[in-house]
Amino acid sequence: MLAKFWIDESGATVVEYGLIATFLSLAIIAGIGKVYSAIEYLFAEPTSALSGSLN
Repeated sequence: MLAKFWIDESGATVVEYGLIATFLSLAIIAGIGKVYSAIEYLFAEPTSALSGSLN
């Protein structure tokens, strides 16, 4: 019975998909922080070209 359990790999794909989803989520969360900083600079910094053109 232990040998049959050891050979069975049907649950391995679920774990792999879970790890992929976790890494993608972390990458998206990290990317959102950088995008937020860039957008904040565009609209808040007075020396920004976008801010200068809107005034």
